[in-house]
Amino acid sequence: MISTPIKAPEKIQTARTIDRTISAVYKTQDEVQTVIDRLKHRGMPVEHISVLGRDFSTDTRVAGFITKKDVILGGLKQGAIFGSLFGSVLSLLTGVGVLFIPFVGPVMAAGPLGTALIGAASGALAGSAGAGLASLLATLGMPEEKAAIYQTKVTAGEYLVMAEVPTEQTGEYQLLMESAGGQEIHVTDATLPRPCDGECKGPEDLSPEVRSHLSPTAQQDFIETYNQVLQASSDADQAEHAAWDMIRSKYQETASGIWS
Repeated sequence: MISTPIKAPEKIQTARTIDRTISAVYKTQDEVQTVIDRLKHRGMPVEHISVLGRDFSTDTRVAGFITKKDVILGGLKQGAIFGSLFGSVLSLLTGVGVLFIPFVGPVMAAGPLGTALIGAASGALAGSAGAGLASLLATLGMPEEKAAIYQTKVTAGEYLVMAEVPTEQTGEYQLLMESAGGQEIHVTDATLPRPCDGECKGPEDLSPEVRSHLSPTAQQDFIETYNQVLQASSDADQAEHAAWDMIRSKYQETASGIWS
């Protein structure tokens, strides 16, 4: 009797969904460098890592910072701010720029947090001198108490690092960030908002954080520019910066934070 060999069951490969964000504060740039290196070594793509802080060392003096009226991140191509000026910490990440925030001052931001703050800052700060970093972080879904702590820490010269992770790996990444010196660790059951999930097919694809700050005509122009750059570069952060650059050059922001 000839027996047919039984095949071992095939392993089902399941895609890991990035759906949580771990936030932590670090006291020094060396600690920030360490945690970024560890996250990358663990296999985390740099597009899921964010850093925000005031006092990044630089090899040259920055000519100036954008004003409250221009409270939008400066893109890499604009000439005022370049990631390479701020050492290896920020040059590793995407979307490096500068944001002026009341009560905190000019901060360097890199990664999806920086681009997420573009839309949040436009609405939260338009016509108001009272909004600060805590208000912006709360706009992005962070509890107000924790957001207030982060504002105090960043104002004092410390650094906020965020890492977007799969739910099933939250524990190990949280331990990794804590072992690198992370304090005030917080886990949010969401990732930072992006303008679109891939290519934008219409205004309904825009995230609320972006759509709510653009007039209907501005939405269409934003989508067109975003898609063009995304198709050419496959870099969502670069596409968003280019789209916002176009909005700032073509539209004016109203007192209510609408680009029209």
